[in-house]
Amino acid sequence: MAAHQADAKAALDERGYSGATIKGQNPALLFEKAVRDRITESYYWKEQCFGLNAATLCDRALELGFIGGTYGGQGKPTPFLCLAFKLLTLVPEKEIVLAYLNWPGDEEGEEGEEGEQKEEEGGAEGREDEKSVKGEFKYLRALAAFYIRLAWEPVEIFTTLEPLLADYRKLKRRMRDGFVLTYMDQFVDDLLTKDRVCATSLWKMPSRALLEDLELLDPRVSPLGEEVEMLDDDDEEGDMQRDREDGEEREREREESGEVEDEDIKHKRRRSRSLSGDE
Repeated sequence: MAAHQADAKAALDERGYSGATIKGQNPALLFEKAVRDRITESYYWKEQCFGLNAATLCDRALELGFIGGTYGGQGKPTPFLCLAFKLLTLVPEKEIVLAYLNWPGDEEGEEGEEGEQKEEEGGAEGREDEKSVKGEFKYLRALAAFYIRLAWEPVEIFTTLEPLLADYRKLKRRMRDGFVLTYMDQFVDDLLTKDRVCATSLWKMPSRALLEDLELLDPRVSPLGEEVEMLDDDDEEGDMQRDREDGEEREREREESGEVEDEDIKHKRRRSRSLSGDE
């Protein structure tokens, strides 16, 4: 009896592909062949990714506990990478991907309102529930961001992912030989600036500066802009204060050394000579 195969035959059939395309090609080809083979041969793919659609994949993503590409000596794919590959084979509509991306914010807002109501009743359970909901969805957001970097166009990538640079939540990341701690904003920055993330070669994207020159993007406004300006103003005021203090210190030193008195005498002599010359 032939071994059971997960439902990726249509996406990986080399004889022809007639499904949805990304950048004019089979979306599965955005992953390198070696990585694709490891994914489709993995237990997680065959057991947990079989028959998933856009809705059930969301449920599976909520179970993620870390991000990453491959690990171990044999380069086993992480569940995060398997689900990202599954997303590529599904090619969900952009509204669905945006729902993955922003679901934490929506849930957080709803939970925040419930939390305020509970606080008015005299309890702190609302704050605890809000933190737990916010933490549960961060890996779904990371998965959506990774898919967007692979599948969308440059302008959409920048406008959609840059707001996530203000998300400072912690993420666990699996490396080849262990786990490391990273942050959502760092992961998104890697997606926007690096050519390889999570054992996946990312297609070359035009720089933000080039897109600004082509007037396809507005200049980015940093969320720390006002704070940076305040720091610059404080630095300027501090420099002016130090200059005044240095000038006063030099003046005191000159007075103590008698230089000021000598200059006064010289000035009086020059004035006396000028008066005698006039006579």
